Amino acid sequence: MSAFYSIVSRFQQDRAVHNRIWHMSWPPMLANITTPLLGLVDTMVVGHLGTATHMGAVAIGASVFSFIFWAFGFLRMGSTGLTAQALGKKDVTRVRELLFQSVLMGFSIGLILILFRGPILELAMSLMSPSKEIEPWARVYFEARIMSAPAVLAGYALIGWFFGIQYSKGPLWVLLVINIANMILDYYAVYHLNMASDGVAWATVWSHYIGVILAIFLAAKKLRHMSGAVPVVALIKWRAYIELVQVNRYLFVRTVLLLIVMSFFTAQSAQQSDAILAANSVLLTFVLIISNALDGFAFSVEALCGEAKGANNPSQFRKTVMLACVWALLTAIGLTAIFWLFGNAIIGFLTSVPSVKSEAALYLPWLVWLPLLSVWSFMLDGVFIGVTAVKQMQNTMIFSVLLVFFPLWYISQPLDNHGLWMSFCCLFVARGLSLYWCYRQAISTEVWFEKSCS
Repeated sequence: MSAFYSIVSRFQQDRAVHNRIWHMSWPPMLANITTPLLGLVDTMVVGHLGTATHMGAVAIGASVFSFIFWAFGFLRMGSTGLTAQALGKKDVTRVRELLFQSVLMGFSIGLILILFRGPILELAMSLMSPSKEIEPWARVYFEARIMSAPAVLAGYALIGWFFGIQYSKGPLWVLLVINIANMILDYYAVYHLNMASDGVAWATVWSHYIGVILAIFLAAKKLRHMSGAVPVVALIKWRAYIELVQVNRYLFVRTVLLLIVMSFFTAQSAQQSDAILAANSVLLTFVLIISNALDGFAFSVEALCGEAKGANNPSQFRKTVMLACVWALLTAIGLTAIFWLFGNAIIGFLTSVPSVKSEAALYLPWLVWLPLLSVWSFMLDGVFIGVTAVKQMQNTMIFSVLLVFFPLWYISQPLDNHGLWMSFCCLFVARGLSLYWCYRQAISTEVWFEKSCS
């Protein structure tokens, strides 16, 4: 009983930290749940046009843009870590600079993507190899959807800045507005303007511009409470971007490696059989659920650990990491229990094809245990983004992909799809273990904090 009372007493003492973690975690969790609706609504709208051609065009186009935009996810992560540290240092000028620099960088990259849309489109079509019926509509979808690039990438920077200043409700409102606008514009374009997959693409474009306008409005409201002016000098001098570029280049390599793994996973699934490809697509929905749930805690860790580093407060940093990991572990245990008890029911909800259901059920055990295997990689990603120790994130990803995932897949090929899923799960384990080793090294040497701190 004394141990129980000790735990309760400790919980009461840390109630403020618990509250901050949950205050930062639940909005992105809810926002993450709404994000898949963007693609779901697109599919539902074109799915009632009486032909599979437009569905295929939207599916191919959405896959291409998921790859392109996800590759620039560093705009969100880099903005969060640096902003959180500036907030911890109470450097309001730097907080403002990071907002404008990140948004300008995202918008500029978006314009470059539009400028080079021709070569990008040809490369995408050669890699995806759509049928002759689908390819023309996929091209039309691409030509429209690429116009959203400046809004999408500037939006990444704004959302990262919101997390950095611990305004987690901002991204929630932005993503909700984007999804609601997309639903309305999808319906209007297809059923009132008599458009098809091109209408779906333009609806997505306009919904993202509506979202980024809202994000700019919310950011402007936050800036009113921060002294200072528009940092023009920091925007026009390239040297002012050095810190941001250095952080983002490591995150870019890390993200591209992860994208390569996901693309390879899909390609190997397709080589086995159509049923395996469909079953693995269904099971990847479980991965999406895991990611959406655990990323909420990872986002809170990014912001709170970055603030603790900026304030040079190692004790607050360690407390945040420990308590966030406890909540994430409890969530992972809950997900494992849900998948164990209701995994087959979830598969049945996602597909009604008997062959796909039976194949997915065969490999379900890998997904049952994946929350517990992957939780530490998600949480430690949040820690390293918060302190902007992103070179270690890149290096551990290189180790996990090149020395764990691919070698394991190669030697486990006789196991077919079991070998593929085993390699995928071990990727998360390797990331977690290698990041933990780096974490322990940094904590023991206190390289993230000044030696004078207790």
